[in-house]
Amino acid sequence: MRILIVTDAWYPQINGVVRTLTAMRDELTRAGDEVHMLTPEGFRSMPCPTYPEIPLSLVTARNVEKVVRQFLPCAIHIATEGPLGLAARRFCRKLDIPYTTAFHTRFPEYIEARFRIPANWVYPAMRWFHGHSSSVMAPTPTVVESLKDRKFRNVKLWGRGVDIDLFKPGPKAEIPGAKDGPVLLSVGRIAVEKNIGAFLELEAEGTKVVVGDGPQIGELRKKYPDVVFVGAKHGEELVSYYNAADVFVFPSLTDTFGLVMLEAMACGVPVAAYPVMGPKDVVTDEKVGSLHDELGVAVNRALGLKRADCRAFAVERSWENCAKTFRSYLHEFDPAMIHGTLVDRDMNRETI
Repeated sequence: MRILIVTDAWYPQINGVVRTLTAMRDELTRAGDEVHMLTPEGFRSMPCPTYPEIPLSLVTARNVEKVVRQFLPCAIHIATEGPLGLAARRFCRKLDIPYTTAFHTRFPEYIEARFRIPANWVYPAMRWFHGHSSSVMAPTPTVVESLKDRKFRNVKLWGRGVDIDLFKPGPKAEIPGAKDGPVLLSVGRIAVEKNIGAFLELEAEGTKVVVGDGPQIGELRKKYPDVVFVGAKHGEELVSYYNAADVFVFPSLTDTFGLVMLEAMACGVPVAAYPVMGPKDVVTDEKVGSLHDELGVAVNRALGLKRADCRAFAVERSWENCAKTFRSYLHEFDPAMIHGTLVDRDMNRETI
């Protein structure tokens, strides 16, 4: 298949959406498909309000049309609800081209956390965006049921995976500035919707380490001088921080999945989290993590779990299987249909 994936989330951003789409591109290419990523690269952009590290592309449906003319895909997947996603949706709807979408991020809850706008006010817009999608792919059973309850149509379960060749157990590295006792690690964007404060406020022995960047990092560094903030890390360097940890703490209340939990477990690190959407569908075995309404209780329980059990659990979750599921949901069509429609439109323009 010739697959066009449209996403507003792309490098230099590092998050679960980017990692998932990168894995899909790589796995599908390995299996023989041709994949083109339509991303903010090459377009003028403006910084997202309150998230200057996230660029918002200044694109139109015409920009999408140009890419489609050149690539002539036989399947289009719109991964995000940003400017590129909206432009791709507009183009597909205008030409009556089928497409699929994905629900990666609980934007209504993020907006509520950041701007105090009730999530229920935002969900109708999300439902409109995904309304004509052949398949709305959601990462966990809990998210699938939540979207169905909110009257989303054609919702399909599309799980996640982990690169077990990169994320694997290794030597326990020393953390500069670490105190005696266990190392408590958190990885992710440092922003209010990630509930990072719940982790930083924990009364726990040992050292808290935060890997990641975001709008709150400067403020929190000053407020919590005993916490080790190391910024964003990637690849082997990120793996070394996982391997230095005794427990991985995931305080988010809004994530739809939380890939970092699988990455931690692949390195043999047990997870402590709240029993909410995301963790409930990732930490499905009490041998690999602890979920509790009191995060401190979850941490203490997780510290007693075996690293070998965590690794074995993660090995069962591969990106290859995830990509097969993704591919099965794509709506394949004859690219000649698009070509013919565009040619007819061009001729009508000339006639006019």
